[in-house]
Amino acid sequence: MDEIAYSQKQKEDQQKYESLCRRCGACCGAYSGDPCVHLEQETAGKYKCSVYETRIGMQKTLSGKNFACVPIRDLRPNLPFEGCVYYERC
Repeated sequence: MDEIAYSQKQKEDQQKYESLCRRCGACCGAYSGDPCVHLEQETAGKYKCSVYETRIGMQKTLSGKNFACVPIRDLRPNLPFEGCVYYERC
């Protein structure tokens, strides 16, 4: 597979993986009592990240604690939230 085809495959796989998300907010602390400052509730049970495209790296919780935001695939197989679709499929 050439470099261009590989890059395109990676992009398609990432889009497919991201499309699985139910936007429950669990991975961003919606149910921990100290969520990420960038977590915004859209509707009941649906959340979004206000800095989604640039989220990876050091972030803060509402209480000011620092944490490293990482792609959800990097948390597998140790996902702490059983309701997450990634937990169910991994």
